[in-house]
This record gives sequence, structure tokens and C-alpha cells, in this order.
Amino acid sequence: MHRREPPLIGVSTYLEASARWGVWDQPAALLPAGYHRLVQRAGGVAVLLPPDAGRGAAAGARGRLGGLVIAGGPDVDPARYGAPRDPRTGPPAPERDAWELALIEAALSRRMPLLGVCRGMQLLNVALGGTLRQHVDGHAGPPGVFTEHEVIPVPGTLLATILPGPVRVPAYHHQAVAGLGAGLIPSAHAPDGTVEAVELPTAETCVLAVQWHPEAGRDTALMTSLVAAASRGS
Repeated sequence: MHRREPPLIGVSTYLEASARWGVWDQPAALLPAGYHRLVQRAGGVAVLLPPDAGRGAAAGARGRLGGLVIAGGPDVDPARYGAPRDPRTGPPAPERDAWELALIEAALSRRMPLLGVCRGMQLLNVALGGTLRQHVDGHAGPPGVFTEHEVIPVPGTLLATILPGPVRVPAYHHQAVAGLGAGLIPSAHAPDGTVEAVELPTAETCVLAVQWHPEAGRDTALMTSLVAAASRGS
């Protein structure tokens, strides 16, 4: 019997002007190891996707991947959703915004399973015409430290089938969804009412995004769901 190969799961990355390792200090594409380890624990093969301005690069990746993760990172440029910049919004990352928006568009057009994480949820919302709140309090610890809070899945959603009850999650964000993008529905909330997950129920596959950081926790349920959807489509 032929054994199906584990699906390739693409994960978007940072692009930093300077990073240090060993004796080196160089420009680097990088990603916290929690992401690729979570993909591996869920049964997939992680493929890192640094920003690429090449024509057709996102469409080319679409043809080779089974699923896509848009990772956490810097604030989305408010110009992308037609808003003035709040003083508390971080500096723009135009190469990453453009690349990840192209990846999202390619994934949605192919009906590829997609998981957005933190910034990835915000960017999915913006890609579909939504807007963001540029600052919320209480959803991050000190700089570089995750906080933990409860999220409550919305009954009847895909997320509720994956996480059937309230769960405590690692979180680190100061922005959040305001107006929802076309077709998206909220699928979890924090106790303060902040939208903590969205999904695209009209999609023919798993299109789900969460505001928290599953790669910083132990629960593999979200990534397992993505890998399973990628396996069915391969």
C-alpha cells in the first residue's frame, strides 16, 4: 500500500536587517522555532517562506504547498486598511505586508488550508477588506513575554469543533480586529469582548486565524487540524 507523504506546510517569516548567531551579524530571514516544531509535532513538514518580491512567487509557492501559516510579527501598516497611523503602532514592514498579502490571496484562490497567527489573523482580515484597532490593553506581558488569558469559542464554528470549550492561551498582541473582512465570522472572544479568532465558513477547506500564539503553547489541535486538511487536499 502506498503511504501518503506528510504535507508541506509553508510558514511566513521575518526579514531582519541584522541578526546575530555565533560570530555572525548579518541580514536574515528568521522565525521562532516554535512554529516549525508545532508543524512537525502535528505531522507536517515545515517550509519557511521569507519575503519574496519576485513576480509570481506566491503563486509558485501555492502550487507546491499543502497548507499555509501566516506567522505573528510586526504591526500591519494602517495604510493597508485606509487608517491614519496611531502613535502606538509599530514601524511598517512593507516587504512582509506585500508578500503575506500575496500568499493569502494565492491560498484563498486555490482553496488551500490556511492558519493565521496573531499578525496573520489581522492580515487575513485586512486582505478581505476589514480594519484593525491599533491598540488594546491587557493582551501582552512585558516586552518579549507572553501573557495568558481565556478565550471562548463561538458555538457552531469550526474552531469550536477543534477547541470545544474555553481554553487558556498564550498571547502577545496590542492590536485586534475592528471591522470584519468580507465573509469572515468571529469564532472566539476574550472575556473583554476582543475577537480572538475568525474563520471563513464559505471556504471549501480550513481557513482559520487566531489572535493568540499556539506555537508558544503545548496544544497541537489547531495545527493538527490544518495538517489534516492539507493531507485531504493533497
